[in-house]
Amino acid sequence: MRSKSIGILTKPKFPEVKSTLLGVVAWLRARSIEVLLDTTSAALLNEQGGMPKTQLAEKADVLLVLGGDGTILSAARLAAERSIPILGVNMGGLGFLTEVRLDNLYPSLERVFANDFALDERLMLATHIHRHGETVARGIVLNDVVISKGILARMIDLQVAIGGQFVTSLRGDGLIIGTPTGSTAYSLSAGGPIMNPGVQALMLTPICPPHLDPSPVNRAGQCCD
Repeated sequence: MRSKSIGILTKPKFPEVKSTLLGVVAWLRARSIEVLLDTTSAALLNEQGGMPKTQLAEKADVLLVLGGDGTILSAARLAAERSIPILGVNMGGLGFLTEVRLDNLYPSLERVFANDFALDERLMLATHIHRHGETVARGIVLNDVVISKGILARMIDLQVAIGGQFVTSLRGDGLIIGTPTGSTAYSLSAGGPIMNPGVQALMLTPICPPHLDPSPVNRAGQCCD
C-alpha cells in the first residue's frame, strides 16, 4: 500500500504512548511518509500543527491507533465516511479490536507497506433518532446502539419493526441493537450470543426483560429439536 499519509490517534493515559509515538513518527518520516497528528498527539510531542480528529480522518489515507479498544471504536466512527483502513496497536488491556501487539508494531507496518496484509471489513450501524417528525441526533457506530430510559433505569415498552414490518414488542430496561463486532461487548453481558465478525447480520438483545417467551426465537444461543 503506497500511503501518502498516515493519521495517528493515541490514548495519552497509557504510560508507553509518548515514547512509542516518538519512535513511530520518526520511523515513518524517515521513509518519507507524511504523518498527520491530532491535537492530543501533537501536544505529546510538543509539535505545532495538530488538527481536530475529524479533519485528520478526512485527510489521512490510513489511521494508526495507539491505544485500546475504546480508541479503535472512536477511530472507526471517524473513518466510516471514507472507509479508510485502521491499524490498531494494543496499548490497553483486552485488545479485542487492537490486534497488533506493541512489540510487533514495526514488522506490522513493514507488511502494510509491502501490501502483505488482508483487510478485515466490519459491519457498522448508521443511527438516527427521530422525535416528533424531526431528526434530533445521528451517528455511525461499530459496536451497538442502546435504547433505554436514560441514566435512571426504568421499565420501558418497545415495539420493534424491520423494514416497516412489525417483529415483536417487549418490556425491559432497554434494548441493545448490536453488530457482530459488538456481540462481545455490552450485548454479551446482557446474555446475547457471540457472532463471527464476518456475519452480515444484526442482533437484538433485551436488557433485563421481566420474562421471555421460551421459544427459540427469543432465547439467545438456544435451539430446538
